[in-house]
Amino acid sequence: MRQIAVRTALAAAFAALLAPQAEANYCPRVLHRATRLVIVTVPTMNTTKASLRTFERKSPAARWQPRSEPEPAVVGARGIGWGNPFLALAKHDEPVKQEGDERTPAGIYRFGATFGFAADKRPGHLQLAPAKHFCVNDVRSPHYGRIVAKSVAGEKTSGEDMAKSRLYRRGLVIDYPPRPQSKAGSCILLHVWGGEGAGTAGCVALPEERVAFLQEWAGSRTTAIAILSEDTVERFKGCLPISSAMSRGDEPASVPLPGRKPQAKAAGQSRSALAR
Repeated sequence: MRQIAVRTALAAAFAALLAPQAEANYCPRVLHRATRLVIVTVPTMNTTKASLRTFERKSPAARWQPRSEPEPAVVGARGIGWGNPFLALAKHDEPVKQEGDERTPAGIYRFGATFGFAADKRPGHLQLAPAKHFCVNDVRSPHYGRIVAKSVAGEKTSGEDMAKSRLYRRGLVIDYPPRPQSKAGSCILLHVWGGEGAGTAGCVALPEERVAFLQEWAGSRTTAIAILSEDTVERFKGCLPISSAMSRGDEPASVPLPGRKPQAKAAGQSRSALAR
């Protein structure tokens, strides 16, 4: 009888080893080091008005805790579209970010350097000056998606001289990977808005005093930003401290190790929008 029980237990254990394992949720690697988090949500992927929340934790092993109440923000004039690193999460009827489409890339990214018109002692801060900080949106350029001097970009290269826009008087670079082959969008920033409901060309925007706060708060630690619609938040279940029931006070989430990559074929290593 004992031998039969042992054989049964061994057979069950062996069968468990052979059984297909449940696929783990994919958590972007940026969340593994982040101790601060900004979450921007819109009701649908075609909505401009957004809600912004902040969270923080003592260490990457700790649980996220709310830092602020929801506050108004805006995204692209046409809403959001899945960013290039997250195309595998897009359903057939959901928009995908393309250059010039006036959509903000959906997904989870890292904040890069702060920028603005005034000098600042933060490491890597960009004090914008005419012709010295040119954001390249020309897919033919080797500098696509990067901030370089106009002389480096070339006179015939299209882009934006950041010092000429009052909306860039304060802001942070969003580390969105430029992929010229797929024309997936470039120069994604968080900056001062033109007013509630005034959509951007593809960035995130909010009132100047809140941009100033985020420059100080996000610029001092590794900080991630998640940009999603309310019905797509669940695709990062277990990674983010909110659920699709936005009004419900969910238990803050811990972040597991990453499971699969969101794309079967890697599209190349990410490059910062900031020229090194």
